Amino acid sequence: MTAPADRHSWLVLALLLVLAALPLLAPGYYVQFATKILLMGIAAMALNLVVGFGGLVSLCHGAFFGLAGYVLALTAPRYDPAALWWSLPFAVAAVALVALVIGALSLRTRGLYFIMVTLAFGEMLFYLFQDAGFAGGSDGTFIHYKPELAVAGLTLVDLEAPAQFFWLVLALAAGVILLLRHLLAAPFGRALRAARDNERRARALGFPIYRLQLGAFVLSGALTALAGYFAAAQFGFVAPQMLGWHLSAILLVMVVLGGLRTVAGPLLGAAALMGLEEVLKLATEHWKLVEGLAIIGIVLVSPAGLRRLATAAFGASASGGEHLAAPPRSTAEDTTATDRSIRHA
Repeated sequence: MTAPADRHSWLVLALLLVLAALPLLAPGYYVQFATKILLMGIAAMALNLVVGFGGLVSLCHGAFFGLAGYVLALTAPRYDPAALWWSLPFAVAAVALVALVIGALSLRTRGLYFIMVTLAFGEMLFYLFQDAGFAGGSDGTFIHYKPELAVAGLTLVDLEAPAQFFWLVLALAAGVILLLRHLLAAPFGRALRAARDNERRARALGFPIYRLQLGAFVLSGALTALAGYFAAAQFGFVAPQMLGWHLSAILLVMVVLGGLRTVAGPLLGAAALMGLEEVLKLATEHWKLVEGLAIIGIVLVSPAGLRRLATAAFGASASGGEHLAAPPRSTAEDTTATDRSIRHA
């Protein structure tokens, strides 16, 4: 079975491997900046699971990102580091449960209504923590120590060291790419895309559309929580702004820039957007205006995102979308193949 994500995700994995040498070559600032890019890239890839492959535009993933940080801040000991072994699974599970509730209600709507309902849930969480005294209110709260990854008193990874923190996040980014490739190549991924392309036919074939989309939404929320947990740990601070809809919008821009319906494209989009911001901030005080014009230009020149430009640059075929490793098939053929796969699974 051919992986539905493009073969450029293998190129991205190779680039990540090369990037592992960054802490040995660059100052600490650039290492921390690269770590931030990777974390935002993980969140963008998670969002793309429901946007690009599920056809569901969500505006509450920023809330999942920030909520994981708050779970870490509220459960961590005040004068000791939290154990990564239990705090990370607990934060991801808590956010996944919230995503399950939000998804179960939101997926009863479609189109614009789905967008508005997810936006409403995200804003509810934002104002909950904005006014919550136990979470620091509008000022946010601090995480005094980074989580500790140790066994029997032996520290496996020292997250206080920027280089080791970077390598751990780099490994997580590679793991997320591999996970999504495998998932989308499985019958679940094919059925999810079939529902996106022709929900009526997929439903007529007996696919459990609601459960498929809910499962994708919950997994997407959990992966976003993974990024949010380490983002809060990196900077030692979490605030209500991390749950706001503007973060969801930024993630959506990264998805569009990198390329919808690709696995690793949103990671490229995160690198491009954050790198562009960093350069423009040094060049002009009106960098927001220039950034907006640059994004509009990229979308007009290459609606398929940076993936298409990368394809052209490396001389590969620009067609195939999700199936660059195999000839593209029609929606009807893909749906029929998905039906056979699920029935024989």
